[in-house]
Amino acid sequence: MAAPAEPPVERSVVPERSGAPDVVGAVVLGACAVWALISAAGTDGRPEGVLLAVLAVTAGYASGRISGSLAPVATASVMAVAWLAAAIASGQEGFGTAVAVGTPPGDTGAVAGLLVLAAGAACCAATAAGPSSVRLTMTLLAVTIAGAALLFGSVAGFVAVLGVLLCSLAAARTRRRVAGLAGLALVTALVVGASWAVAEQVLPEGLSVSLEGQLTQHRVALWQDAAELAKEHPLLGSGPDRFGDLSPTVTQSLDSDSTPHSAALQQAAEQGVVGVLLLGAVFGWLLYGLARSACSTPVVLTAGAALTALAAVASVGNALSFTPVTAGAGLLAGLATARPEADAIPVSSITSAHTSTAPDEGERPHGYGPG
Repeated sequence: MAAPAEPPVERSVVPERSGAPDVVGAVVLGACAVWALISAAGTDGRPEGVLLAVLAVTAGYASGRISGSLAPVATASVMAVAWLAAAIASGQEGFGTAVAVGTPPGDTGAVAGLLVLAAGAACCAATAAGPSSVRLTMTLLAVTIAGAALLFGSVAGFVAVLGVLLCSLAAARTRRRVAGLAGLALVTALVVGASWAVAEQVLPEGLSVSLEGQLTQHRVALWQDAAELAKEHPLLGSGPDRFGDLSPTVTQSLDSDSTPHSAALQQAAEQGVVGVLLLGAVFGWLLYGLARSACSTPVVLTAGAALTALAAVASVGNALSFTPVTAGAGLLAGLATARPEADAIPVSSITSAHTSTAPDEGERPHGYGPG
């Protein structure tokens, strides 16, 4: 007599998410902290700001992974509202003292960064939400955030928020996340390359004059100072947090905030070529984590668009100089790479899955489910 068939083993329908992105992130962030200490030791720099930024990204990423595994849509919705409120408070002189501790009032870089994060969180929530009412509410919130950017006079913030919103709508029809993330990486490289070209004055005269009119001559002078410092100290840089001490433009200005208003140029000036490579590695790690995320492709690409927009804003401003922005970037990335507990569905509870036709490789659900 044939032996009775063994019952199927309970297992998750969703493959276990690889821990490789977490390992890569730990290595890259650790290298950023170590190199800041090395650069500071060789140049009498002040590494505290870099170490705080590394800690903020790490804490934000861990918080996003935890909250995203429990209540992803609710967390994204709450953070969208919170970041919008923080941007409003930061843009009002004397208003929102608690928020202003980490984000000085009236600083356009912080406002633009917070608005981009708010739009990214709102679009992620809209993309992942099941009920149509929630999707509509979050989409309207993203449109409101774009309007807020105009009210604050942040042209860069408005363009970035609008780009996130349009990319979110396009992501709903995109099946190949790797190609989309590669395109976002290319956009970031072009923006960073353009800022370097302006600093080195290698663009055609007409285009250069036009860009200087948009960026202001003061900012272009800051970029040129950063480029000169990078040439003088190509390996170790001039030292973390020393740009304000060495830049002629900063010393001659009464209202400068001691940054070159470009994350890549600041890294080059203060931490040399290694610092630039590590900054690029951090962004590459975030995109790599999104590519390996268990979340759906629309959510992944929406978060990637928001991080790309933030990188673009940071390439022409000082958004990453503020702890709430760096922590927010880590939090948004953590949300988009978290694996909700609800994804672990036993096979026995969906017996019909054995007879259904497998979906195409590129087709992914519109939620924080398997991606």
